[in-house]
Amino acid sequence: GKWQRNKYVGVSLVGKTLAVLGFGKVGSEVARRAKGLGMHVIAHDPYAPAERARAIGVELVSFDEAIGAADFISMHMPLTPATSNMLNNETFAKMKKGVRIVNVARGGVVDEEALVRALDAGIVAQAALDVFSEEPPKQDNKLVQHEMVTVTPHLGASTMEAQEGVAIEIAEAVVGALKGELAATAVNAPMVPAEVLLELKPYVILAEKLGRLAVQLVAGGSGVKTVKVSYASSRPDLDTRLLRAMITKGIIEPISDVYVNLVNADYTAKQRGLRITEEHIHLDGSHEIPLEFIKVQIADVKSKFASATSKSGEIKVEGRVKDGIPHLTKVGSFRVDVSLEGSIILCRQVDQPGMIGKVGSILGEEN
Repeated sequence: GKWQRNKYVGVSLVGKTLAVLGFGKVGSEVARRAKGLGMHVIAHDPYAPAERARAIGVELVSFDEAIGAADFISMHMPLTPATSNMLNNETFAKMKKGVRIVNVARGGVVDEEALVRALDAGIVAQAALDVFSEEPPKQDNKLVQHEMVTVTPHLGASTMEAQEGVAIEIAEAVVGALKGELAATAVNAPMVPAEVLLELKPYVILAEKLGRLAVQLVAGGSGVKTVKVSYASSRPDLDTRLLRAMITKGIIEPISDVYVNLVNADYTAKQRGLRITEEHIHLDGSHEIPLEFIKVQIADVKSKFASATSKSGEIKVEGRVKDGIPHLTKVGSFRVDVSLEGSIILCRQVDQPGMIGKVGSILGEEN
């Protein structure tokens, strides 16, 4: 070996700005540790509660503000349609020259070819990658070969202590299950009678889709903290645990990589600081159908569509089952009747002749 001290001169972290993209459990811990190193930390996560950020001393900012101000960028978000290739040619052009990037999230959140170009151009000074779009990457992968890139083979939390902890957690979960206890990490749900599940099936689908729609109406920067679910039914003994779990699943899964089910729904919601309350509206009449309608309200948020938000800042969506098919029947104060099947585009437009034709033309051109 050689004693080449000059070869390993680095840069100081003190006083530098770190942008944490994805402010969940891992992102929050990274921010806390970076603060201890004397860094100025900002974060972007459209669904993170502002209270959590303030408690750590972190400022939540827009995506463009985060990447534009950062000396270092650390990525901790799930791979979703919204985060796919979020670092690309266009976004690299908005960054400071000499920014350093750490990706320990998912390979698909970074356009790898664009990252190579940014490294070669000096926009990105260095990159540290634990994940790749294709794993394992091919030997001729330009990022693997690049002298300004440090790579690891998707280690995640691969430490001796972590492996031991996982083994203990699995053993404790098995023992708990054998005792008849519920495990928060179970992949299956408690037994639901077949006849009940058959009757509730379209309502279960409706519940999840209402949750997904409601959270997608939330404007960026508005943390989802309080959700109220109303069930209108003539059955006083209606068990809504499965419906509540599916609404929670619909709200959380589009913004996270956590799998939500009947077992872990309440635990997952609590971990994200999400409070879900339920209201049972009793209706007089026949018990022939289990539910007349389900309403999901997200409080204290901004909406992407003014019509979906009341003056109090609530997003409201409502739906019911018709002939076995889930239907969206209300968005904010507007009554609609839309079958919740396949993909749906929800857009706001000026009420004047020709608008529907323009929307159709744009969709046709972009198809």
